[in-house]
Amino acid sequence: MQEVLSFAEEKMGKTVKALEKEFASIRAGRASPAVLNKIQVDYYGVPTPIEQMAAVSVVEARSLVIQPWDVSTVKAIEKAIQMSDIGINPINDGRTVRLNFPPLTEESKVAVRSIRRDAIEKIKAMKKNGDITEDDEKKGEGDIQKLTDKYVKIIDGVTADKEKETLEI
Repeated sequence: MQEVLSFAEEKMGKTVKALEKEFASIRAGRASPAVLNKIQVDYYGVPTPIEQMAAVSVVEARSLVIQPWDVSTVKAIEKAIQMSDIGINPINDGRTVRLNFPPLTEESKVAVRSIRRDAIEKIKAMKKNGDITEDDEKKGEGDIQKLTDKYVKIIDGVTADKEKETLEI
């Protein structure tokens, strides 16, 4: 049973690390022209930063509008954004390109709860096979729940830190 707990804790820890890594590279659901800084557009054969060929403005908390000075470059800007690693799909209306940033999600908590479910199923299978007693099964389920609560609290802390960081901008 200890190996089930260790395995669940390892997976939950990896889930938190993945969340932290995602938060380190995410815009935290807020629109910022800075996300376009690394993107180069093929402008008549010359790689050109978007800010040198368009006006970029934040129109809402989660939306950027890119208005090129040369309307014929809208397709090139759209293509450059699609090829980049920012993970936002541009919307082209023929004259401007709009980027809508998604809000933060609950995916990590769902992943931790899924790990909890799998671990509890393994413990129940161990009880059914006669490997552990009913008391051990109940203790194991309680330990898994404590572990889940611990990692959900860590995820809440990581999320709160990222939200606080975002509000400081």
